[in-house]
Amino acid sequence: MLVVGAYFADLVFRNLDRPVRPGTEVFAEALDLLPGGAFTPAMAMHRLGHDVVWAADFGTDLFSGQVLAAARTEGLDETAFRHHPGPLRSVTVALSSPKDRAMVSYQDEVTGRPLTALLREYRPKALILPQLRYGPDTLAALRVARQIGTEVLMDCQDAPGTLDTPLVREVLAEVDVFTPKADEALRLTDTGTLDDALHLLSGLIRTVVVKRGGEGACAVRDGKRYDLDAVPVEVVDTTGAGDCFNAGFLHAHLAGQDLPECLAAAVACGAAATTGPGSSRAVGVVGLREWLARVPHR
Repeated sequence: MLVVGAYFADLVFRNLDRPVRPGTEVFAEALDLLPGGAFTPAMAMHRLGHDVVWAADFGTDLFSGQVLAAARTEGLDETAFRHHPGPLRSVTVALSSPKDRAMVSYQDEVTGRPLTALLREYRPKALILPQLRYGPDTLAALRVARQIGTEVLMDCQDAPGTLDTPLVREVLAEVDVFTPKADEALRLTDTGTLDDALHLLSGLIRTVVVKRGGEGACAVRDGKRYDLDAVPVEVVDTTGAGDCFNAGFLHAHLAGQDLPECLAAAVACGAAATTGPGSSRAVGVVGLREWLARVPHR
């Protein structure tokens, strides 16, 4: 399993006393500093029993050190980590409410290792790309992934671009599983309804999975659609829940389960993650079985 993406240190402000507006000061009831970014899917897949290589860059700054320490605590493979001699800050401030969160991020520039080189070196069974990536290099790399038998799961993560952006359609056609949120699917396809967005995306990608927050999730494969309600939980924080959702889906998919069971595992893992700050409540195999029992019947 290969995860390619930057680390982020997430400063999560929870339970704000009122909405944030220019010229005002807002207080939160809780504050957490947590590892995020591509750390989350790498950690979530590792907890589910997979051997994971995470390709990421770290510097000498506080935020790099915090996430690197968390990765070592989780026992993640460090062979694809690169260490730089100066600061390499990747920080997100999340203003979290039980239903959603707003985020402001900053990232020092760094050129990552070429995706094609990573695929040829590690030849993984699966590749997770936590954000929509497109361009000639990405397209070439995903074609290499197909040649060597690597399955590709790609998220959207509020990335710019639409189906009319050059190479977006070509890149998505090389992806095995695409997992946008509902609003991302609408923006990407420039459609007004989720049905229309699914129709367009499923014409490009074999498996499309759309996260709908408190309304659950839906998935389309080979023309068949499945919808699943969310697990009723007392939400603490939604930061990282989407990455845990992806991990649950991919875990079941790699085990050969059919689409409804994959969607149930995704909903279970996503729901579990919302019960604590960040991705701290990501489940392992035993926890997943317990949460699956709480997933509504299809």
